[in-house]
Amino acid sequence: MSVMASAEHNPATVTASQSDTTRSSRLATTRQQRLTQVLHWRFYVNLALMFIDAAMFILAGALILGIRDEVHPFYSSRFDFTMNVTLYLVIAACFWVWSLHFVGVYHRHIMGDGYQLNALLVRGLVTCWIIQCAFNFFFDFRLTLTSLCLIDLAGWLLTVVERVFTRAFITRSRKKGAYAYGTVLVGSPSGISHTLKFLSKREQLNYRPVAVCPIRINRDSDAIEADRDIEDMQRDIFMNWGTSLPVVEYADSGLAENFVDMDAQTVMVTDELRRYSDNYNVFSVRMESMGLEVAMLASAADTANHEIQIRSIQGTTIITQRLPQYSVTAKIYKRVFDVIVSLIALVLSSPIMLITAILIKLEDGGPVFYKQQRIGLRGNPFSIHKFRSMRVDADKYLAEVAAQNGQKLGARVKIKKDPRITKIGHFIRKTSIDELPQFIDVLLGTMSVVGPRPQRQFEVDEYSRVFATRLLVKPGITGPWQVSGRNDLSDEESEALDVAYVQNWSVMGDIIYILRTVGTVLHPNGAY
Repeated sequence: MSVMASAEHNPATVTASQSDTTRSSRLATTRQQRLTQVLHWRFYVNLALMFIDAAMFILAGALILGIRDEVHPFYSSRFDFTMNVTLYLVIAACFWVWSLHFVGVYHRHIMGDGYQLNALLVRGLVTCWIIQCAFNFFFDFRLTLTSLCLIDLAGWLLTVVERVFTRAFITRSRKKGAYAYGTVLVGSPSGISHTLKFLSKREQLNYRPVAVCPIRINRDSDAIEADRDIEDMQRDIFMNWGTSLPVVEYADSGLAENFVDMDAQTVMVTDELRRYSDNYNVFSVRMESMGLEVAMLASAADTANHEIQIRSIQGTTIITQRLPQYSVTAKIYKRVFDVIVSLIALVLSSPIMLITAILIKLEDGGPVFYKQQRIGLRGNPFSIHKFRSMRVDADKYLAEVAAQNGQKLGARVKIKKDPRITKIGHFIRKTSIDELPQFIDVLLGTMSVVGPRPQRQFEVDEYSRVFATRLLVKPGITGPWQVSGRNDLSDEESEALDVAYVQNWSVMGDIIYILRTVGTVLHPNGAY
């Protein structure tokens, strides 16, 4: 009674309460409208992609059956009925679309990402092939296995080509703000600047910065507080993003509501807030309670691909984790894969290797092969073999040539016009022919077909603690560094790629790297 009376005699309190209620109602409506918009464009974009993918598969099937002169109804001897070719291809296309959905091709983060997409398309191809084989076996259709395989391969190839164009359309649309999630970056000013620079180079990602919220951790109280150096923050934003963005001051209350008001769907934590800390847990609950998604940038060495198991034993929770690719079975699969690929590569490339050996010998009469000590698995040294692309005494002059180019010996010596390289050496380096003898090293077990680039001891000596994890796998002939720009990559980008490979490698991923290597050989970038 007294509370009601005091409220009646205090109009400001009533007005403030009504204002809070109105704002909450408005924010809830706004949030629901934006969620509806997101679901709307995600549904129709994916629906369009599904129809296009299905059309590519039907077109591929019609082409293969036409070329092989098998355009005739399929008779099921087991159930005594005939299926029209068109109906069969439509059903097969449904299998294809379902397979792509099953492996995650239609996820919102995959739409504009070429690397992840191509890897998943290969997995979808295998899945569809298995389903189609089972379908044909069940109905006992008279379709040859060769035709079935060619239909699936052609469908996959046409889908890959089609996705190049759809990905370009999605990327262009995201530049205009479509098909992307409004994102607020939260972290230290340096962390925000780094993330803006990262997002500006990754057009395939669906994060569109709409504001930033610089914070810092009070080392005395361990509490989050606002970083109020707005002028420097604005300068860093313009330098790394190209345009200005609103700077939101951190506050313990009302922050999530402000983010919703700014058309945000995602809050990206760049640094400062450590996972599993009380600060992060409280912050994330505040954001998620308003329907905002929380994204976090993590170290390349973070536990991204671990299998997590949680057990409760007598009131104590124990969390165990393991990387499945380091099981004995997975290692055997990789070794068998390495041996098979190496044998095939050596047989197919033998004519090229013979011609290369003759040309090297004719140029200066020196040895054909070059052997050098590199550091391999768990820091153990081994001898790597290449076709010689430099003059015989090249190693003696490395420090001198590096100094002439303003560099010193270290993990990142990059000399664009190295005078030690021979005439034939320039060609075989550009085309990666000089790497072919390393398939012998793979057969010997000191290297893998795919893995981080093997380096010398003085380079390994400069590794950081995180970068040194690249020594936990065998070095490879090709890998993330070789297919992502090679010497044109920054030190930070090179390290992140190699460390991420240690966390996420798989035989299927290795197949994708090999396919990408073919493209790199045809269009070499950063090779010198």
